[in-house]
Amino acid sequence: MIYRFRVILDNDVDDDVFRDLEIRETDTLEDLHNIITQSFGFDGTEMASFYVSNNQWDQGEEISLFDLSEDASARLMNETIINDVVHEMQTRLIYVYDFLSMWTFFVELAEIVEEAKGVDYPNLMFVHGQIPDEAPEKLFDTDDDFDDFDEFEDDLDIEDYEGLDFDENWN
Repeated sequence: MIYRFRVILDNDVDDDVFRDLEIRETDTLEDLHNIITQSFGFDGTEMASFYVSNNQWDQGEEISLFDLSEDASARLMNETIINDVVHEMQTRLIYVYDFLSMWTFFVELAEIVEEAKGVDYPNLMFVHGQIPDEAPEKLFDTDDDFDDFDEFEDDLDIEDYEGLDFDENWN
């Protein structure tokens, strides 16, 4: 079977940038990595990882291009078949290319179809938008609980040295 993916650049601008592509379900994540980098105009020489994702686009298990772990235990793209991580019940991946620039993409399985005769796979089906010169800046939000936190709000008078009881609290 052929998996049709939409790969969307994670950016906070009005212009969407995405690619629609087809790939065999039995190809590896490294093959998917290669078609993504080529379709967005990257040279493919930077480090990259896929992350299994849920419906809220939360980042899960990492599947890396290279094993940089000390114990050689990382799951690798070239050893991972696409349909082992993506299927009808698990349709989303997050793809990060170039960990210095942090190009981040949402990869979603859109459709599963029969293989068409005369088509070479992987296949770039549709291109929309131009990728910017630099990766979009990532904004990291915190929970609202921390917005009201004031580290200096503890009712201590820093001018009142006699109330500090130095001798009792000396380690």
